[in-house]
Amino acid sequence: MKKEVAMLKLRDRQWEVFDFNEIFEIKKGFYNKKPPCFDNGTIPFIGASDSNNGFTGFTTYSSIKANSKVGYGKNEPIEQKIYSGNAICVTNNGSVGYAYYQQHKFTCTHDVNPLYLKSKKLNRYIAMFLIGCIEKQRVCFTYARKWRPKRMVKSKLILPVTAEKIPDWQFMEDYMKQKEQQILKPTIERLCKRLIINDILGGGKSLCSNWKAFYFTEVFTEIQRGKRLKKADHEEGNTPYVSSTSLNNGIDGFIGNDGSVRRFDDCLTLANSGSVGCAFYHQYTFVASDHVTKLKRDGLDKYAYL
Repeated sequence: MKKEVAMLKLRDRQWEVFDFNEIFEIKKGFYNKKPPCFDNGTIPFIGASDSNNGFTGFTTYSSIKANSKVGYGKNEPIEQKIYSGNAICVTNNGSVGYAYYQQHKFTCTHDVNPLYLKSKKLNRYIAMFLIGCIEKQRVCFTYARKWRPKRMVKSKLILPVTAEKIPDWQFMEDYMKQKEQQILKPTIERLCKRLIINDILGGGKSLCSNWKAFYFTEVFTEIQRGKRLKKADHEEGNTPYVSSTSLNNGIDGFIGNDGSVRRFDDCLTLANSGSVGCAFYHQYTFVASDHVTKLKRDGLDKYAYL
């Protein structure tokens, strides 16, 4: 009999009060005129929005660099305008108190406070937990009572803690993973039922068609492992780096390395270590680590790969 996994509960944890600046490095958004946005922009501009993860448009590196505080005159270094990813952006004006996780680099208005964890690397699950805690304080602020950094450093945050009275990051991550599965389960079950019904109505000519076992070498004409690239050797850039993660379509970051790397496109990757067996389709050019294997066959489209 399959052992039932105990559900994590918020009320079973001990909670403690922390100052915001104990948990976060609180940065100021850049007081900048919004740069022009484009359909092909790749860098999100985060504003005082209550929707769309705070995105108010996508711009480009050159547009950010050229744009000044008021649109003309003295300009500031671009390093002051672009923020690194793995941040939580909290609106401090307009729609005050909305928080959004930004996985990748971005630019923003001064109506946003970018927050970075001081003692832990942020990920999507920890960010989602913290966002729930942060947004509980939204009722304390309005357009007339802004949540600027100088006020935020005095704000408090209540978090679950370990026996040592430090934030229990592992619990936060595990709890949000559990919630994600609870939300996804009904949808997955509904889609599976729909597949079965469509198969029956189709006269058994869809998923119940004849099947046969094949060797990988009979299906794929190109089977090639990626190349090792140590984390310390990663250079900042926009090319997806695919490794053994089971999340984000296998993408473990973005790099700019041009040297001794292995680039693939329009193929599958299969994790050969870490999250072994996780497979993803990539319609774009990417750099593959040695933790994944490229699987490709000429003439296949994305539907066949999927």
